[in-house]
Amino acid sequence: MTYENLSTPEGTSSGVVFIVHPQVTKGARAETRDHAQGRLQEATGLAEAINLTVVGSRMLNVKSIRANLFLGEGQVDDLKGEIKDLNASLVLMDAHISPIQQRNLEKAWNVKVIDRSELILEIFGERARTAEGRLQVELAALSHQRSRLVRAWTHLERQRGGFGFMGGPGESQIELDRRIIDDRIVKIKKELESVIRTRKLHRKARDRVPYPIVALVGYTNAGKSTLFNRMTHSEVLAKDMLFATLDPTMRRVDLPSGREIILSDTVGFISDLPTSLIAAFRATLEEVLEADLILHVRDISHPYTDQQAGDVMKILGDLGLKNVENSHLIEVLNKTDLLDPEDQKALVNASHRTEYPQKVVLSALTGEGILDLLQKIEDFFLNQEQEVEIHLKYEDGATLAWLYQNGAILNREEGEEGITLKVKLSPLIKARFEKQI
Repeated sequence: MTYENLSTPEGTSSGVVFIVHPQVTKGARAETRDHAQGRLQEATGLAEAINLTVVGSRMLNVKSIRANLFLGEGQVDDLKGEIKDLNASLVLMDAHISPIQQRNLEKAWNVKVIDRSELILEIFGERARTAEGRLQVELAALSHQRSRLVRAWTHLERQRGGFGFMGGPGESQIELDRRIIDDRIVKIKKELESVIRTRKLHRKARDRVPYPIVALVGYTNAGKSTLFNRMTHSEVLAKDMLFATLDPTMRRVDLPSGREIILSDTVGFISDLPTSLIAAFRATLEEVLEADLILHVRDISHPYTDQQAGDVMKILGDLGLKNVENSHLIEVLNKTDLLDPEDQKALVNASHRTEYPQKVVLSALTGEGILDLLQKIEDFFLNQEQEVEIHLKYEDGATLAWLYQNGAILNREEGEEGITLKVKLSPLIKARFEKQI
């Protein structure tokens, strides 16, 4: 059976899952109690996002990670009875575990065990809609699977899932060897190279259109798609669930002055996003790297919003955007409709202070604050503009019309040989104008 046949339609994943979040208390992977609780809550949301039934969860203190089990032997034995009593057919280890740890835990608990990476990949496998999205997820899944070929499946029961990480024996058992996986990886990479070339052509085509690109980024379920729909008056899928959007969407938006921009909605980020997935989605995430302005959308009502913001900025840094918060990024504090009125007022007052010049408070759901965001975007591009003096001949009417359409005319003088203009142009428009001239 080939790898691409392992996927199933949305909503077909099933199973009873028990979630274990190991809170590492020492070393480089150490985390606070609050962060661990947030991660456990998030893991529950991830499992429910793929229609798994969560029957129980445990957060365990781990002073040092065991090479063979990740957890301590006493902890593993203690969980065995609880997992059995709850009739769990699947255990989610909310961490990145090695193939050996995974196999040993399966033997100890006699159930299928998946880790955080595999669950996220499984969700992505079900949610990707475009051919490009499915190729990117499959590439990440195959890269992950390649290191986990030698595993004991015989005692496990089959469950359905988007890319086979939740699979067991029987007709859907993963029966791939490294040669088959490697051949498929090579084929996918070639197809994605074609996609990347097409994207570059699209970018060149957009270079001929004087519209700056504004990209929405943020933690998954922060409300990016709802904001996108509100700003563009479109109907992109926007649901209160993790990873509702995987495939990028672009629409044109009018700013208050009539100036136009292109708004791009992108995949949501999450803490400990698998590195293979970041690599596979690099072609898509390049839209963020190429953007003239980034809107970092935050769910300000979430109890761990600061941690989520930190995770997003880390991923942006990993992509190559260094010190982005000090340059071309506006922080959008969304979901204020879920806050108490006093908290809303305090947040708005704080955003108006001079130390928060790049923050906007709004509710994408109700529309409150959207005009403030549009004006903030407008101000950003106005502040980037440069004043230039241009001399045109009278017969060069097309260039004159283009300048009126894409710049701000400050002064116009007509002489014997032609027209002299003082114009404010954004760096993007100025570069395109100079290229055309």
